[in-house]
Amino acid sequence: MTPRPLALTMGEPSGIGPELALMAWKARQGQGLPPFFVIADPDHLTALAEKLNLSVPVVVTEPDRVNEMFPLALPVVPLDMAVVASPGTPNVADAPAVIESIRRGVSLVQSGAASAVVTNPISKSPLLRAGFPHPGHTDFLGVLAEEHTGVFARPVMMLWSESLAVVPVTVHIPLAEVPAKLTQDLIVETARIVVRDLVQRFRIQHPRLALAGLNPHAGEDGTLGPEDAAVIAPAIEHLRSEGVDATGPYPADTLFHAGARTRYDAALAMYHDQALIPIKTIAFDSAVNVTLGLPFVRTSPDHGTAFDIAGTGKANPASLIEALKLAERLSR
Repeated sequence: MTPRPLALTMGEPSGIGPELALMAWKARQGQGLPPFFVIADPDHLTALAEKLNLSVPVVVTEPDRVNEMFPLALPVVPLDMAVVASPGTPNVADAPAVIESIRRGVSLVQSGAASAVVTNPISKSPLLRAGFPHPGHTDFLGVLAEEHTGVFARPVMMLWSESLAVVPVTVHIPLAEVPAKLTQDLIVETARIVVRDLVQRFRIQHPRLALAGLNPHAGEDGTLGPEDAAVIAPAIEHLRSEGVDATGPYPADTLFHAGARTRYDAALAMYHDQALIPIKTIAFDSAVNVTLGLPFVRTSPDHGTAFDIAGTGKANPASLIEALKLAERLSR
């Protein structure tokens, strides 16, 4: 059976996503990339390739012809609308195209036309100004999953690299709100989703989870905060009673060195920066954002739109290339 191609969304067209797609296609042979197509405005990609002197031919096609087209040109499944993108300057007029690219990517995966969806970075500000009702990319994917399946999906963000995999239990909320939002139920539910996808997607038979403490020194027996003993430790005991290999809570400052990383398959951090600082330090150019808990595979580069360098040709496609490779691996 011929493998299905990957669906790559356009992302914010005024950011670096479109040029990363062009660069990834140019690197396809040296990197051993699987066939993929971009859901985008083909005229925009053609003009951008010419501007950056990338010599990337763009061909408009349908998903069922991507495999034959991919060796010779970058396949594009066109949107029903053009974009008005200007590098570095996001335009709220492009918000419908950004949203439609994501919708189409999920729809094509759910229909079987694509094997997984890889998403280029989006900018929340123009989307919110256009009336986008979701707090972020990941939440929108959860809504789309439920629309297609009728089953509630709770997406969980994991940042993955060959050296480290981390999951923030709380994500895009102010640091001051973390202690109130961090509950035993939230930790247990997040860990269950992580374990399930590590088994089903990553083929890790007995996943090992290490949980970070919230406070310095994991609370120092309650003298530096009550949450570690009152919330995190009971969640770990609950998980262990279910047969999950979960340990902790560990002081976060000793959880991510090379020796510690050999003792777990994924680390659960209690807030956003506790997870993202170590992985971006260890694997800044190669880390991949993987959404767990969905009925389809979704990966994304672990960086933003980089408006400051958009359209200059300085963007590094390494994270997108790794996201494409991981999407192909997880969707086998």
